[in-house]
Amino acid sequence: MPDGSYLSTFGMGKLPVRIVEAWITVTYQDGTVRREQWRLATSLTDHTRYPARELVTLYHERWQAETTYFSIKATMLDGRILRSHRPEEVDQEVYALLTVYQALIRITADATTSRPSLDPDRISFTIAPETARDQVTTAAGIIPREVTLVGTIGYAILDNLLPARRRQRTKARTRKNPTSKYSKNSLQHPAIAQYYALEAEVTVMEEGLKARSKH
Repeated sequence: MPDGSYLSTFGMGKLPVRIVEAWITVTYQDGTVRREQWRLATSLTDHTRYPARELVTLYHERWQAETTYFSIKATMLDGRILRSHRPEEVDQEVYALLTVYQALIRITADATTSRPSLDPDRISFTIAPETARDQVTTAAGIIPREVTLVGTIGYAILDNLLPARRRQRTKARTRKNPTSKYSKNSLQHPAIAQYYALEAEVTVMEEGLKARSKH
């Protein structure tokens, strides 16, 4: 393809896909540079509508989906574990968490769409459960004087937006528990959180991707 990607198939030729290969260079604030090969397989085969470089950038932002799990575990649960012991009770508790989370996200979405030029990345999820908790414990804003789509929680979110543009930041990777099943990440990631710059060079790896070192 003109953008450096190429077509292939999965599943014995039944599923057409487009392959984007690139060299990814990450330059950290302390001057450390990491350069790795990268490959993305996508069902978006139209290179005109979905340029390879845009897909690389978009996929990099896709990791923001991890904030969903963080929001539930760290923000809503505040690090606490589930209280239930029987499977059916665990199901009930998990569904309750997901229901509340979805309701808060719907509110933040309504607040965002009320301002067409607002970047969704500026929304602080923390404000939503804190305001909802205040409404329940103090019975404040339960019945607003004026009924709007945004509501009390939405207005609180809009009044406490994050900075307009935040630089990309990598979080320090540490082993939290000595009994963790995950391998130790020492010397593989920055010891402290720091900013970084990302550069992508889309190209076809003629000899394929090299195996990544386990060390």
